[in-house]
Amino acid sequence: MPSVQLSRAEFERRFYERFYDPSFDAVRDELAEVAGVAWQNYVEYHKSPRTRRAGRGFRDPAFELPVEWLETRARIRAAEREQKRSRSRILLINGSSRSDQTCPGEMSKSYRLAKLAQRAIERERGFEVDFLDLSRLAAEYGRTILPCKACVSTAMPLCHWPCSCYPNHAMGQTQTG
Repeated sequence: MPSVQLSRAEFERRFYERFYDPSFDAVRDELAEVAGVAWQNYVEYHKSPRTRRAGRGFRDPAFELPVEWLETRARIRAAEREQKRSRSRILLINGSSRSDQTCPGEMSKSYRLAKLAQRAIERERGFEVDFLDLSRLAAEYGRTILPCKACVSTAMPLCHWPCSCYPNHAMGQTQTG
């Protein structure tokens, strides 16, 4: 497959797109310094720049793992413990990207229907509801859902849960929460 490596000029063009507002002109020199560090991290591929020893419970406790991966693993384990202690849970998903923040004055019908369903389910005994509102991806700063790279379909031994593809600091793919 062809290389996706960016030239420095293209990398910097994309970097500076985030700072288009004239209010950033006052810190142009500082941004140039940050762009230089970001470029270096990109070409050296600093995917997981902060690591620590895996610790107890791993085959090789001294193996260095990304801090974010270990934190995600801990959150997943805590959620599993909570799920085992809780009543039946239902996940409601608002899949519409529209909200009254992105389309002023009008919330999506999907959101309204999902909220009606949430209230109806919460009135029933024995159920808990989790609400996932995907409209926040379009309305909140810095929110992104990164796609699954389908490692398991071609290389099962390389696929890990929690996913080891993200975050990838070298590629600016860091929005994990």
